[in-house]
Amino acid sequence: MTNSFESLGVDAALVKALSERGIDRAFPIQQLTIADALAGRDVCGKAKTGSGKTLAFGLPTLQRVEPAEPRRPHALVLVPTRELAVQVSDELAPLGEAVGVRVAAVYGGANMEAQVRRLAQGAEVVVATPGRMIDLIDRGEASLAAVDIVVVDEADRMADMGFLPQVEWLLRHIEGTHQTLLFSATLDGAVKTLVDRYQRDPVRHEVESAQVTVEEMTHRFLLVHQMDKAKVIAAIGRASNRTIVFTRTKRYADRLVAELRDEGVKAGAIHGDLPQRLRERSLADFADGKLPVLVATDVAARGIHVDDVDVVIHGDPPEDHKAYLHRSGRTARAGERGLVVTLALWNEELDVRRLQKRIGIDLPIVEIFSNDPRLADLTAWDPTADSGAA
Repeated sequence: MTNSFESLGVDAALVKALSERGIDRAFPIQQLTIADALAGRDVCGKAKTGSGKTLAFGLPTLQRVEPAEPRRPHALVLVPTRELAVQVSDELAPLGEAVGVRVAAVYGGANMEAQVRRLAQGAEVVVATPGRMIDLIDRGEASLAAVDIVVVDEADRMADMGFLPQVEWLLRHIEGTHQTLLFSATLDGAVKTLVDRYQRDPVRHEVESAQVTVEEMTHRFLLVHQMDKAKVIAAIGRASNRTIVFTRTKRYADRLVAELRDEGVKAGAIHGDLPQRLRERSLADFADGKLPVLVATDVAARGIHVDDVDVVIHGDPPEDHKAYLHRSGRTARAGERGLVVTLALWNEELDVRRLQKRIGIDLPIVEIFSNDPRLADLTAWDPTADSGAA
């Protein structure tokens, strides 16, 4: 297995465009899947978020796609969230330019007329959330008649978010012979049904990512007080470059952003009630390093793919161990160790202890206040050595 794009069969113009962006080596999922996808095979890839899936399906799609007429794309990439639609199209569009392929993104929560105009100009590859794509088809502004490459990205999250009926509607309406590339962190349950029903003799590739992520992270569990909680988060945020804070509700996300700003910490929120332009601006500023703290609800955060996140803070304890791993997986990418901090109020301590058992972590939940110097470097601090300190 080689790690150069050229040896995988990627077009020289794409290799050059990748190199200009500082991308010279293929990630494992790319090494495994690109050659098969370029050969026109149906591919079923199992890999976690942040493993390089966008280029794994994007490069073969850009290389194989035929020139398209207005409103009749030849490739359709289905993604679960608006943020992911923007990120995938932003990653693929500059590469597409290198080989004369136009990439358009269509998603809900944004101006439909602008998207209609974009499709009318013609785009070989359309990156879409399922609901908006169906709306455009219903209005006669887009057609699936010419689609011969379909990508289903983050299929497990599509299932989690209840989008599989829409995905299946689209897959059923794609006629003729076509290639289907499906990527997912899990391949059981509803996702397995999708593979069995809509892929033809798929070649299966898996990047093993069992519990390694838990070991790659540094975990800290802090008992905090309600009135002091935002100040604790601010102290942790000041000590890192990029911090994502997870909340259970949109209301708390907004309140926390206001409280962090009062503490002099630049923060922005991402959740479903915010206008799309504000969400995109917060995400872009966070990725560019202009916004050190991003506060996100669980559903909105599923579209976040930003490298170099130093710290993940569970501002509210996650609902279960799966949510803990999903959230925490935003850090510890590309072999880097990441810090994961779970905050608990007095009435949440029992829930956090149960969570620890499920993920196989045995660490004390240490009471801490916002003026505690340990907050400046939680990675260096050993909670087992002085768990009695306050």
